[in-house]
Amino acid sequence: MTGRIIDGKAFAAGLRARIQEETAKLKAAHGIVPGLATVLVGNDPASEVYVRNKGKTAEAIGFKSFHYALPENAPEAEVLARVKALNDDKAVHGILVQMPLPKQVREAAVLDLLDPAKDVDALTATNAGLLVSGRAQIVSCTPMGMMMLLKEYVGDISGMNALVIGRSLLFGKPAAQLLLAANATVTMAHSRSRDLPGLCRNADILVAAIGKPYFVKGDWVKPGATVIDVGINRVDAGEGKTKIVGDVDYDAALKVAGAITPVPGGIGATTIVNLMRNTLFAACLQSGVPVPAI
Repeated sequence: MTGRIIDGKAFAAGLRARIQEETAKLKAAHGIVPGLATVLVGNDPASEVYVRNKGKTAEAIGFKSFHYALPENAPEAEVLARVKALNDDKAVHGILVQMPLPKQVREAAVLDLLDPAKDVDALTATNAGLLVSGRAQIVSCTPMGMMMLLKEYVGDISGMNALVIGRSLLFGKPAAQLLLAANATVTMAHSRSRDLPGLCRNADILVAAIGKPYFVKGDWVKPGATVIDVGINRVDAGEGKTKIVGDVDYDAALKVAGAITPVPGGIGATTIVNLMRNTLFAACLQSGVPVPAI
């Protein structure tokens, strides 16, 4: 038996086309062009690539894209002043401050200042609380991508046992809330969980988001389970080269799982597109225009 490969890249391409179409409609009907602002503090190479890709995607979809680069040693006050200016800028509907931040800038201080209506990464306490209470309109991008792929490839997950390995604010916690909202029975596991292999073998939906390459072994996967691999790890590929792999031993899990996301080309492909979806939604909500059903 070989698992079905969940093609996040193809799904993301379809979603992107729908967002582009709705963006054109919004501009034609209301004269509104969604604006996405990114703030990068320092020059981390991976963060620079992510931010550049976000800007290119925004422009290709028809958004306005604004980017602000601050030096690695920028004081917290300067970063907060930039966020406040973007909060007040009516041309900006979505703000993304690239994490992690340098040690002199507190992430909590940035998130506490960020306008929740423009928080397109859904990291503020307000948006996290709205998610828990089932009232969120802006949902964290990667967890939302997970739910979209589950709906596309699995369908109704009501009553299924779902295990989320990892409890980060960016993914693990919102992912668990979304799975609960879809009526799955959710277990959260982490570095201190006992008998992690046993927990995994009981999961109909196994979600790995811990940042450890090949951590989840093939014999941990319940036969026929759906595996969502959120890990993005760079490992040695020999001859001075590196490659990107997930948190799951993909080749071994593929032989057991009913469906599995590859890395790359799986869940990660949906993240930037869902950031655009959130920015479109934010523009509609701020302008009093109905949010499109996409």
